[in-house]
Amino acid sequence: MQKDPSINVLGGALQPCSSDPLTGFFRDGACNTCAEDHGSHTVCAIMTEEFLAYSKYVGNDLSTPRPDFRFPGLKPGDHWCLCAGRFLQAHDEGCAPQVNLAATHRRALEIVPLEILYENALPQAGV
Repeated sequence: MQKDPSINVLGGALQPCSSDPLTGFFRDGACNTCAEDHGSHTVCAIMTEEFLAYSKYVGNDLSTPRPDFRFPGLKPGDHWCLCAGRFLQAHDEGCAPQVNLAATHRRALEIVPLEILYENALPQAGV
């Protein structure tokens, strides 16, 4: 698997999303992606109780630990590389989490319009 260039939605170098818990399609702490990443785990989002409940409701329980997959379970405040489609779905339902634009891979733009990412962006210098 060859990683796509690590460029964020702002056009700069992709910043880390989280090393604790360790996130990303490659479990490298960044929302890197490649052709094999069919879920497009490219949106660096900050988990909220509302989003975690929504995700569980739609069939993707991110809050329950799964030691067999070395997955600790997420809690509000954790940063996580979300699937771009799930983020857009949550946005459409009114419960999208905030996004770290500098840590969100540009391939997310194939699914999520930049305006929607900006609407949900964490306050950042220069943005």
